[in-house]
Amino acid sequence: MKSYLAKTGEIEPKWYVIDAEGEVLGRLAVKIANILRGRHRPTYTPHTDTGDFVVVLNAAKVAVTGRKEEQKKYMFYSGYFGNEKYIGLKEFRNRKPEFIIENAVKGMLPRNRLARAQMKKLKIYAGTEHPHEAQNPVPYEG
Repeated sequence: MKSYLAKTGEIEPKWYVIDAEGEVLGRLAVKIANILRGRHRPTYTPHTDTGDFVVVLNAAKVAVTGRKEEQKKYMFYSGYFGNEKYIGLKEFRNRKPEFIIENAVKGMLPRNRLARAQMKKLKIYAGTEHPHEAQNPVPYEG
């Protein structure tokens, strides 16, 4: 018996909406990464994009455990001496809350072209409004 391997364009992607309010960051990121890769489908194929689109709402209200709110830092380095910057989670929550979830999900995907294409299917919004009503997204149960 042969194994089924999905081909590009064979799978019709769905749109899911996930409300991040009160969800723990890491657990939410695992859920999102699995949907983007297509691991929730029986037709999952590692080398093919079988994933779905994900719209994340209330990114500013995602929860973190422990003392991460005060202690977690994101590092940025320009390549020049002395240009290493550390920005805290609390500051990102105020300035650009979408980055918190985007960075967590990106870290859970492989580092290749396929993962970069899958990240383009992730739409994150700080509030409850989103412009993807025409795609008829359904709430993700899982």
